[in-house]
Amino acid sequence: MIYAAATHPVRVGNLVIGGNHPVVIQSMTNTDTLDTTATVAQCQRLFDAGCQMVRITAPGLKEARNLEDIKNQLQQKGYTGPLVADIHFLPEAALIAASIVEKIRINPGNYCDRNRGKTEFSQAEQAAERERIAERLSPLVEVCRQHGTAIRVGVNQGSLSERLVSLYGNTPRAMVESALEFIGIFEKLRFDQLVISMKSSRVQLMDQATRMLWDRMRQNGKTYPLHIGVTEAGDGEDARIISAIGIGSLLTDGIGHTIRVSLTEAPENEVPVAQSIVKAAEYLQQMPETERDALAIRYDARRDAGKAQEEKTSMARNAGIAGKDKELARILTAVRWGRLMLRGQKEGFRIEGDLFSEDEKKQLIDDIFHAAGLRSSKTRFIACPSCGRTKYDIQSVLAKVKARFPDYPDLTLAVMGCIVNGPGEMADADYGYIGCGNGQVNLYRKGELVKSHIPEDKALDELEALIRSDFPCRRPTVQ
Repeated sequence: MIYAAATHPVRVGNLVIGGNHPVVIQSMTNTDTLDTTATVAQCQRLFDAGCQMVRITAPGLKEARNLEDIKNQLQQKGYTGPLVADIHFLPEAALIAASIVEKIRINPGNYCDRNRGKTEFSQAEQAAERERIAERLSPLVEVCRQHGTAIRVGVNQGSLSERLVSLYGNTPRAMVESALEFIGIFEKLRFDQLVISMKSSRVQLMDQATRMLWDRMRQNGKTYPLHIGVTEAGDGEDARIISAIGIGSLLTDGIGHTIRVSLTEAPENEVPVAQSIVKAAEYLQQMPETERDALAIRYDARRDAGKAQEEKTSMARNAGIAGKDKELARILTAVRWGRLMLRGQKEGFRIEGDLFSEDEKKQLIDDIFHAAGLRSSKTRFIACPSCGRTKYDIQSVLAKVKARFPDYPDLTLAVMGCIVNGPGEMADADYGYIGCGNGQVNLYRKGELVKSHIPEDKALDELEALIRSDFPCRRPTVQ
């Protein structure tokens, strides 16, 4: 990978993120962290698939303590890849986890003052809150310094502090200011083993926020490595294309040092997709800019893989790395054209050759436009990849929701696994279906709770009734 600028290297166990080191691929378990056997087995599958770093949720003290048993069993089986603890609302859990695993992920929104309902903050109030954040982070820094533990500052659009939203709105600028604020606090505490991420379910917003942060860090004179990912991408081909656009566009421009593809599928399915995105970005980096930015691509299944064919027109060089691999060709096309779409290109795209049928070519181009947010021909689905907090089978639920509501252009439906992060992270969805435990579901409209504790076997019908009440002229397509 050719990086756009040198970054501060961060050691995470036996890996280094940043500097000139290769992109690190990671994923996250979706087992109950207290189920040691299941979590260890899933970690093994992830490492065997090529995942280099595995994140495990630690929502409470018991889960944080159990990370030690998980780590010990993995090491006994010969697995030494770094583990990352995903911390939510409990600073105490972070302190425990930081003494066990090689890296922890914290959300700045969870260290800020919360739920005050304020819309204006004086300079004194802003300074006082920053002081309180520093006080909350100081014990964590000491534990991390003692144990050589790195920290990922994971900014999420859905959980920004009220103070920053009041100043900048729920915007990329607010996300960037949140990251820079925490970087400044950590640096005052003399801690720089930081990785930063800017997460959103919308590709455009994530891309804007990440590029803005990258530029601001370079202006400030110290660039930290970035973790790249599109959160709640969902499942299937749409999720792969969304991830390819969001992650691959940045990697192609030399931005990003560790990645995670978030799929609402078995976690090990994320790894080959991530590997293909890295492969596509590295391939595109080697291309002359005029070829990389061309609006036509030729894929010839009958040609020998790896050979390039120059077209008499200004068509792009045949993507030789794809060969007969349609999945890699889809990802390569999404990376290549998604990058241009995010820059404002809206027409002229064309696929040539015989690798895809004419219908497949049209569908792929439509899917890339849909994922890039430039054209809406179907429902947009947001779905978390699930983790140890998820209390129902989110994969089967997502499949049912997608089958029930496939054809609502300009409509966004969110299927989330729990009420910890769900309401915030699906805030821009038109409707939300969120598990609340004990076989029950909460339904949201435009971020507001409208129905709560619905039995799961009735929730889909309740969601349909809610959508029909708002769209009386439209009928969902039931499959």
